[in-house]
Amino acid sequence: MSVDIYWRVGTHGDQPSLRRRISSRGGWAPVVPGALAPGVRDGRHDGFTHADHIADVARATEAAGFVGGLLPSFPFTDDPWAAAASLARETTTYRFMIAFQPGFLHPVQAARMSASLQRATGGRVVYNIISGGGGPAQLWWGDKVGHDDRYARTSEFLDVLKGVWKGGPFDYDGRFYRVEGAGLPEPLAAQPFPEIYFSGSSAAAIRAAGLHADHYLSWLEPFPALAEKFARVREHSAEIGRAPKFAVRLDVLARETEDEAWDEIRRGWRHVDPRALRGPEASGDSVGWLRSSRFIDWPVREYRELEASPNVWGGFHLLRGGPAFGLVGSYEQVAARLDELLAIGVDAFILAGVPHLEEAYRVGENVLPLLRGASPESTPVSIPAQRGNSR
Repeated sequence: MSVDIYWRVGTHGDQPSLRRRISSRGGWAPVVPGALAPGVRDGRHDGFTHADHIADVARATEAAGFVGGLLPSFPFTDDPWAAAASLARETTTYRFMIAFQPGFLHPVQAARMSASLQRATGGRVVYNIISGGGGPAQLWWGDKVGHDDRYARTSEFLDVLKGVWKGGPFDYDGRFYRVEGAGLPEPLAAQPFPEIYFSGSSAAAIRAAGLHADHYLSWLEPFPALAEKFARVREHSAEIGRAPKFAVRLDVLARETEDEAWDEIRRGWRHVDPRALRGPEASGDSVGWLRSSRFIDWPVREYRELEASPNVWGGFHLLRGGPAFGLVGSYEQVAARLDELLAIGVDAFILAGVPHLEEAYRVGENVLPLLRGASPESTPVSIPAQRGNSR
């Protein structure tokens, strides 16, 4: 089978590694107190910029066998549209999965931007549609729309975007958007429409995903829960004559041996705020986040208490933010767990690791070639051929 494997590109700069507690080069996030600023040697900056760093990550992941990169969108990141444009000339086949919340961009402008980028890159744009988790992060954007209405707005947004892309004239009169005679000029309308990865765990999200998703995207969860969620999406999509594929976003910490991998977790665990071990505090209305927290029996004391099943660890958010669940283990164990996910219906992965550059090489060299549920000869080629290495 063919499986597309993406890597997250840290457009917010790199975070400290678990081992060294210092930032990688190219970061513009706050530097760890007492650590030397990235790119500074003897008080002088070496000229290596944040843009150079993310270009290195994109080139490295393309070479390591990843089909493309996720460009995240948060208040603390670069704009993913601008980042994709800056990386287009740095790569050749690399796809840019642009994460964005439809509520903060008009669909007509989104169509024009996307089609222009498709033309510039030879059709390498992919959408990661997010509708927001509410709370302070949502208010940062000035958005006060309620949870279910955000998904209704997203659905309308995609209706308009698709209609405009056909070339027009296109009219639409909805709750959130109204356009008359809209459309793209022929050179842009002729570009391929981006593949849609659509995330959200609520009933409202699944309804919207059923209408629009090419890939329904979920954070990693314990595998039985994930399979049950996929079944609900399939059932709803089938009712309206659609059949989306499935994708999972997860962090990976893989080493030569399982003990080495858990040693990395142990080093990072020393820096976890004890108050966080009481259980996560709700900061919005994200159903996916609430689901993740319920798979752990809080409070916890030791890091292995967060292992929901073999190699499936629910504490990544305590070490570096983002989703809770990821995989920890040897190269063979992580590959085996990914194969199990393929067996329950996963068609694509978005993997991540910190530092982004070093971990991309590690996973690309040592984990991806071990996957048995994917064919190296598939088209497009998403899994690299076996490379020689020291193992």
